[in-house]
Amino acid sequence: MSKQRRYKFNPDTLAYEIHKIPIKARFSKGFILFLLSIATSVGYYYLYTQYFSLETPKLLSIKRSNDELANRLELINRRFESANRTLVTLQMRDNYVYRPIFGMEEIPQDVRNAGFGGVDRYSHLENFERSGILSKTAFNLDLLYKKAYVQSRSFDDVSLLAKNADEMTLCIPAIPPVNIASSKIRYSSSFGYRRDPFHGDFRMHTGIDLSGPLGEPIYATGNGKVIEVGYDFFGYGNFVLIDHGYGYKTRYAHLKNASVTIGRVVRRGEELGIMGNTGRSKGPHLHYEVIYRNKPVNPQNYYNRDIDQEEFFNLLTPKS
Repeated sequence: MSKQRRYKFNPDTLAYEIHKIPIKARFSKGFILFLLSIATSVGYYYLYTQYFSLETPKLLSIKRSNDELANRLELINRRFESANRTLVTLQMRDNYVYRPIFGMEEIPQDVRNAGFGGVDRYSHLENFERSGILSKTAFNLDLLYKKAYVQSRSFDDVSLLAKNADEMTLCIPAIPPVNIASSKIRYSSSFGYRRDPFHGDFRMHTGIDLSGPLGEPIYATGNGKVIEVGYDFFGYGNFVLIDHGYGYKTRYAHLKNASVTIGRVVRRGEELGIMGNTGRSKGPHLHYEVIYRNKPVNPQNYYNRDIDQEEFFNLLTPKS
């Protein structure tokens, strides 16, 4: 079918001529129709969303997705909290069970949480609609990662010491410092508060006293390194201090003389000196201390008080 033509009467020629619409007019008309369609769409959208308080399907879909993501974040936070409680339990076991076994200092809580608090690390999330839950999730994730990292390193340290358990066994001061099975040795003063033999008042006694004859051999109670050999006129007299590692130190005081020097590595059962009466003393005896993690503890808790002479001398020469 041929395209329908429009004709227009021309009064000058007194004839009908084909009517042609200029291109500019056509473009103007099309542009006006385009603008009208946009205005109509905007008006419709305004009425739909503002006047009737309705939401577009796409906006509804986005909101549903947003709510779903928020619920997932909340679930993740609850899981973070559960994992954190489990991690706190591991930290307590680590600080109060595993590390003390090997004489290791506990890890303070401020070290485990280092790097958090004080500075707003999550200010870049404040412009989001659900900034609260986003910041909470980011914080929980960072905190959990930090705690897990510190705990992992701690377990690595404990594991390394556990592999050297045999060495640790020989370092713990687990034998008497003198032959207590001998009839010449007498247990003369206990650990704890006692009446001071010089002043008469009650004072803390940080070790035990074992009386015996001058010249009685004194032995190292565990493997270690001599870190101090000295003389204290108003206190220990001649004394030797050994660092055994794993948090343990031992002190041997009132010696007549010492047979070791600073820096020497000694083995359990090695002679350190002989019993004397030097320093603040009223008779020949050994003042023996066990120091664990820089605090004096009762030395009698570390050796068998019913040991006989054969057992004692066997302990002086441990098998390699």
